[in-house]
Amino acid sequence: MTATTAAPALTARAVLLDMDGTLVNSDAVVERCWRRWSEKHGLDFDEVIGVVHGRQGYASMAVLLPERPMAENYAENREMLAAETSDMEGVVPVPGAPDFMASLVGLPHALVTSADVPLSTGRMAAAGLALPDVRVTAESVAASKPDPEGFLKGAAELGFDPADCVVFEDSEAGILAGRAAGMRVVGVGPRAARFAPTVHVDDLTRVRVADAGGDGIRLTFG
Repeated sequence: MTATTAAPALTARAVLLDMDGTLVNSDAVVERCWRRWSEKHGLDFDEVIGVVHGRQGYASMAVLLPERPMAENYAENREMLAAETSDMEGVVPVPGAPDFMASLVGLPHALVTSADVPLSTGRMAAAGLALPDVRVTAESVAASKPDPEGFLKGAAELGFDPADCVVFEDSEAGILAGRAAGMRVVGVGPRAARFAPTVHVDDLTRVRVADAGGDGIRLTFG
């Protein structure tokens, strides 16, 4: 059952969607890849996995290895992306994601993800989810979440003011990015509950989307 807190409904002009942890459960792959990275660098895996969700790999590495040159982080991030893209075992949709995505067809929405094009394309396909027409990926931005650049770019590409958009996110970095962009945030899953999103849901099974005509998109929970 999906739990909700705060507002029982939100109205928006557009919806901006994170991917990993929000639409796609890729935790198994993420944990396998980052566990290997943790062991390589002699770091505690629990500390590492607490940092990596929501950020681009190079940004996570910069937090975890603050003295290391960024050039090394970018190089290892390319290796990490290749490893993740080649491993789709255990990638599944978040409960309710297929129906939720189907309900957004024809309404303004965009994917805003820290994954690059190959990884986002592969994971969405592995989860059986169609890619939105508008996508903001790692290649599209200069700064990783929690910087708001990705969400601001998504809103601009859809043609709406940030305040008129609602973000769906699962991670601290993503929720902070959505807030910094001036948007309301629906937190999805257990990670999100700790960071006081506008609305929290356990998954997407009881999120309802309706075309509200001149009022935009109406989102209800429960």
